[in-house]
Amino acid sequence: MDTVRDLLNWRSLRWKTTLLVAVACCAIALTVGVLVHRSTLARSMNDGGAKATAELDRAVEDARRDGGPPEGLETSPAAMPAELLDRLRHGPGPSTGHATWYDGDGPGDHPRMWAARMDGDRPVAIAIDMTSDLLTRRALDRHMWKYSVLALGVVLPLTALAAELPHRRLRRVARTARRIAAGDLAARTADGRADRADRGDEITEISATVDSMADSLLGRLAAEQRFTADVAHELRTPLMGLVTASGLLPDGEATDLVRDRVGVLRVLVEDLLEISRLDAGAERAELRPVPLAEVVEESLARTGLPARFTPDGAGSARTDPRRVDRIVANLVLNAHRHGGAPVEVAVTGTTVTVRDHGPGFPRELLADGPRRFRTGASERGRGHGLGLTIALGQARVVGASLSFANASDGGAVATLRLPVAD
Repeated sequence: MDTVRDLLNWRSLRWKTTLLVAVACCAIALTVGVLVHRSTLARSMNDGGAKATAELDRAVEDARRDGGPPEGLETSPAAMPAELLDRLRHGPGPSTGHATWYDGDGPGDHPRMWAARMDGDRPVAIAIDMTSDLLTRRALDRHMWKYSVLALGVVLPLTALAAELPHRRLRRVARTARRIAAGDLAARTADGRADRADRGDEITEISATVDSMADSLLGRLAAEQRFTADVAHELRTPLMGLVTASGLLPDGEATDLVRDRVGVLRVLVEDLLEISRLDAGAERAELRPVPLAEVVEESLARTGLPARFTPDGAGSARTDPRRVDRIVANLVLNAHRHGGAPVEVAVTGTTVTVRDHGPGFPRELLADGPRRFRTGASERGRGHGLGLTIALGQARVVGASLSFANASDGGAVATLRLPVAD
């Protein structure tokens, strides 16, 4: 289907290349045709003039030798073309003694070549038929155009086929770039190797650049993931000391504030550790058939947050209940923290929908997906922007899909689709 759509795309480079070759071939054929036509016409005029002049001289000599009337000669100036007489009197005739004129408007599409000279004090002229010469030139013109069109009909399909190879390579580079943009940093082109970049063409150079960009992005992402994991691990030990120390403080307003901030820091470090495990691919799901409505209801109860729960034809899903609990808890917490009441949770089949009635997800999240430490617009509240990132990562671990949208009447909608249990 993509191949047919690409063939029908008249804006593709294949058809632009073919059109360029067609224009070049037509320009060359037109130029050669005009040059050959003019050259053939000039030679025909020279040969015809020389032949008419020779016939004229022979006829005049025969008339003088025989002493009779000039047979085949025209002696009446009124019967001669006015252009011929003008050339004889004022043109090249006085220096050579002869003048010629091509009459292309002869009777019955039969052109003639006139030749004239002075015989004493009177002009004499003769006309020879040029029909065969005209037919020869017309046949030559027809053959040139016919074979030019034939050559164009052969060259254009070959050009389209020849343009397919670089066009296919460019499509492969475009597909690889789209995969990289979608997050698949392991995608590489087939001809973008570094050892060929210096010896290849421009497409190879583009391929090498795309591969180099992917390598750079992959290296930076790996460095970021290692940094996140290292920071989380390094913070965990002193954090445990802070948690223990805050528990030993005497009760009071300052103690409550310290404990609250330590609790926030502890959640942040735990989230960072979980993200580092998800990035490293260390998480493994324990899949089994579970009643989805019960798992979601228990998860809502553990959050302690108000939510309107609606099980509608809930089914059995093959998933990891612990990770589903984590996903649902993060979605509900995000709805309360950044959205507006009431929060609604519905289970239909193996699909879980969490909706709030707040300002909705920001456009950046809908376009690019959730990003860590990005909470969207300022009016959506506070937080570290890690909840949706973790929910999305856990959904991938259990083989589910998690999508985000805004309801038409307002509010954010998160939809979790789980695989059906056999």
